[in-house]
Amino acid sequence: MPNDDRPDGVDWAPANIDRSWVSEAVRLVEADANRSADTHLHVLPLPAEWGIDVYLKDESVHPTGSLKHRLARSLFSHALVNGNLREGMTVIEASSGSTAVSEAYFARLLGLPFVAVVPASTSPAKLELIEFYGGSCRLVDDPGSVYEVSHRLAERTDGYFMDQFTYAERATDWRGNNNIAESIYGQIARERYPVPDWIVVGAGTGGTAATIGRYARFKRHRTGLCVVDPEGSAYFDAWSTGRWEVTAPGSRIEGIGRPRMEESFLPNVVDAMIRVPDAATVAAMRWTSAMIGRRVGGSTGTNMWGVLRIVADMLRTGRTGSIVTLICDGGERYADTYYADRWVGAQGLDPVPYAAAIDALVTGGTVPAALTTGGRCRKPHRDTSIPNGRSAVMLGPRRG
Repeated sequence: MPNDDRPDGVDWAPANIDRSWVSEAVRLVEADANRSADTHLHVLPLPAEWGIDVYLKDESVHPTGSLKHRLARSLFSHALVNGNLREGMTVIEASSGSTAVSEAYFARLLGLPFVAVVPASTSPAKLELIEFYGGSCRLVDDPGSVYEVSHRLAERTDGYFMDQFTYAERATDWRGNNNIAESIYGQIARERYPVPDWIVVGAGTGGTAATIGRYARFKRHRTGLCVVDPEGSAYFDAWSTGRWEVTAPGSRIEGIGRPRMEESFLPNVVDAMIRVPDAATVAAMRWTSAMIGRRVGGSTGTNMWGVLRIVADMLRTGRTGSIVTLICDGGERYADTYYADRWVGAQGLDPVPYAAAIDALVTGGTVPAALTTGGRCRKPHRDTSIPNGRSAVMLGPRRG
């Protein structure tokens, strides 16, 4: 229906929008991408005769110190070009810490207020970093309430809820444009196994897994995507049973694992999942730190336990090839938690048996039971009958 206020004969009405602020904001975000050189791919020293090469892509060297810098940059670009983020708006995010640190950085870059809604258990070091970049923190006791609190805060402030858990998988260009998957394949191209057998990642939003899984299929690579999941996360049970309503108490490993299935977790691009005990995460994190000469974060430990599970399986079956995983962030943020024996003990965690299993594998070449049993499923069957339109994943044959 024509608007009665329009002059006779006028059947269009241009929006009176000045895009100059958005244009400058996009330039600033893209300039950050230009300044951030590609992250390094390190080789993990393993016995050459094994014929197994392991690489760690070091995402801790981003300006805000973690893999989440990529996600935050993509989310801001997505919000800007979709017209959702405007000058003066308050940006709100639900986060376990690292994404909020990176989003606070970009909000400050654009001159926008930023509020992070984070679990009260978030490490003090991360809270300090959020505030260092000009953000403020709203702590909640129940990690599952971060979504509701963020929505209410956005309504009350007339701000914008960035909502990483919904938009992570669609904000990143998975076809290329120097995304993390394209970078990995480019960096490994001249190695003796130039196409990885496996890429191992954790899942917080699921965005990184979605990008890597889609890119591998788009480029027709034979690489398998293995997602590792910590204790207290819903992803493994939901993926292995196809029951998307599964909930869980929440993860102690910051940055990965969720109490529910998130919209950005795409189950059908995942080729295998491994459930990782938190004590194994601590053991693998500390071992990796000793191997590369600097501390890595907890989620990197979860990644590395998954890598070692695959290495053990390859040794046992006589296969050769390469595996790539990520250093998600540095360990300095976790000096009072995962690296503190008192904290680890208070959590009821005993990393000693898992550390012994790693040592037996790496120094003796033996494959201990801890690295071959439990918590892994692979090659799921798919059922397309679930109500929300996503393919359900049913538990398939187990190997390893």
